Amino acid sequence: MIRRRLAASALAAFATAGSLAAQADSGWGLLNMTPGVTDMSRNIYQLHMKIFWICVVIAFVVFGAMIWSLIKFRKSQGAIPDVTLVHNTKVEFIWTVVPVIILVGMAVPAAKTLVEIEDTSKSELTIKVTGFQWGWNYDYLDDGVAYYSHLDRASDHARELSSGIDPNTVDHYLLNVDHPLVVPVNTKVRLLITGADVIHSWWVPAFGVKKDAIPGFVNEAWFKVDADKPGLYRGQCAELCGRDHGFMPIVVDARSKEDFAAWLKEKAAEQKQAAAPAAPAAPEAAASPAAASTAP
Repeated sequence: MIRRRLAASALAAFATAGSLAAQADSGWGLLNMTPGVTDMSRNIYQLHMKIFWICVVIAFVVFGAMIWSLIKFRKSQGAIPDVTLVHNTKVEFIWTVVPVIILVGMAVPAAKTLVEIEDTSKSELTIKVTGFQWGWNYDYLDDGVAYYSHLDRASDHARELSSGIDPNTVDHYLLNVDHPLVVPVNTKVRLLITGADVIHSWWVPAFGVKKDAIPGFVNEAWFKVDADKPGLYRGQCAELCGRDHGFMPIVVDARSKEDFAAWLKEKAAEQKQAAAPAAPAAPEAAASPAAASTAP
């Protein structure tokens, strides 16, 4: 009877897991991480799922053995506790070695992924990211382009007290900016992240990137958007950096390499023209002879 009940419970558990997997796009699926649009984000996702299922198996074995022991050796069934067994070298060896093997098996892929996360070598584009209250400054170090990115005006107006604006009528409320970070797809982009005032954190979930922006320090991160995944990707400052922390979104505009090159060229020319010194004023017209004759 007990064995049949345990078997039925196990089948129900596996059926539930299967139904959850089938509902990946439903509300349950939204509770999990997403694979993202970069190789690194997918590596992080796969590591997460691998460790998750290892934990599920461990929990199933441990709690299964515990429940089975409670049912099988309960007092009402006439079980008598063994008070003579106080030491068993074989058992102690097993419950020490097995967890070590499990931890090593988990540590190897985790360490490999961490090394890849920190490997910014062979980058093709370098951008300095500076967080400040309440926005971001993007500086394309090799191309002479720099600009600020703030919360867009529509969200900024709607968030104001007694604005009378329904936030549901604002597209991407609190997740839109006036000037997004523009990057090319299929390009390894290296970020140099720092802070101008307090600690911020540049976080875009679809890229698998989350790095603190600390004043006086420069942290590095990188991402490479899939060639077939151009579009807008949104994130937020993930650090409690002050009163308006919730109004500091991040938007990345991933474009084709051709579109990015054209945008960068246009932006560089625009900023170069804006920084050029104003033309000298035209010389004043020569004084008239009458004015000259009256001069002392």
